[in-house]
Amino acid sequence: MNPYFEKLGRTVLDRWRQQNFSLEAFPELARFALDEAPPCGNVDIGEMINEFLSNDEQPFQSESGFGQPELIAFNDTRFYIQILFWMEGTTEIHQHEFSGAFHVMQGSSVHSEFGFFGARSVTPHIRIGDLRVKRIELLETGRTIPITSGRDCIHSLFHLDTPSITVVIRTHHDPGTGPQYNYLPPHIAIDPLHADALTTRRKQLLDVLETLDDPGYAALVGEMMASLDFERGFSILRHSMSRIQDVGEWDAVLATFQKRHGELAKGVRDTLAECLRRETITQMRHHIGNPDHRFFLALLMNVQNRADINALISKRFPDHPPTGTILGWAEELIEYTDYGITLLDAAFPESLGVAIGAQSQLLITALKHALENGLESKTQTAEQSEIHAALTASCLRPLFVAGLPLGTGYTVA
Repeated sequence: MNPYFEKLGRTVLDRWRQQNFSLEAFPELARFALDEAPPCGNVDIGEMINEFLSNDEQPFQSESGFGQPELIAFNDTRFYIQILFWMEGTTEIHQHEFSGAFHVMQGSSVHSEFGFFGARSVTPHIRIGDLRVKRIELLETGRTIPITSGRDCIHSLFHLDTPSITVVIRTHHDPGTGPQYNYLPPHIAIDPLHADALTTRRKQLLDVLETLDDPGYAALVGEMMASLDFERGFSILRHSMSRIQDVGEWDAVLATFQKRHGELAKGVRDTLAECLRRETITQMRHHIGNPDHRFFLALLMNVQNRADINALISKRFPDHPPTGTILGWAEELIEYTDYGITLLDAAFPESLGVAIGAQSQLLITALKHALENGLESKTQTAEQSEIHAALTASCLRPLFVAGLPLGTGYTVA
């Protein structure tokens, strides 16, 4: 067992005992202990890994799939300390059934906090409401953030460096604070641990039909939407969305679901579209290793408008103009294919008939024009307008949102 974490755990245990093991006091107590003797300044990561690999005297290890991997560094009946390695990970937007604090021991992350407003439960496992960003901040090595259980602490982390390592002091479980919902912006919360065996088997059967390229796939899903309850119908819609869109039947199938559930289904289209956009960005990070490029992806995933993207870029790169930084990243991220260039998931419009060798400069010029003048500028050319349409239809869309959506507001720290 690593002596630093043994001492840290004993310190927290003694101080919490003095607080009569108050759950309300635990997050601040854990935060103070991590800041008082921060892991980033007191633990040699290489020595810690070697000690864990060679010394059998370790705390009981869980079989959790959270982290890449998770190491248990201290374990008590009331709380434990975990070390989480993140190689590719970006967390879902989620809440917790535990409380405590986490510390960035190595790396950096974009941390987003949310509120879920006007929420109502459809079943015990799915809720609808309006998910809005409350705060976005860049967490560098050494930062410590408290965690409170329940719906007042909804957040996500997009890790920028490989690996990023966090240390978490946390309770095992805080009674009455579950389920530990995941949030699908902008309108749905689901219990990720809820298992519906019938829905699982139906998804597997649909996968069989998709593999066989069954021509009746979309019609069959449409029939299901006419009869399934909201929870099961949403789950099937989310699972089959890509296939149904590929065959051009998405609007018809979604309309059947909306007719079946009326006002309850009002936000489903936007939620599923955002699920697809966020999944696209998440998949991109698997082949994008540059921390600055990952920072760009994190902004595109979590920030809602250009002004706040610029504010976060200025915080991380105070000596460089945000627009120039974005254009530099864009040039570095352009890729060439047999059909033309792409910038992340935005393809240069084939309809323009421009030779591949000339596309890059035209795209960067159009992007620069849009960032500096807006999409409604009267000075844009017809060619730039078509390129702008391709960019706004991609994950780059937040770059072209000038202000906050009506009724929302949040803090950039």
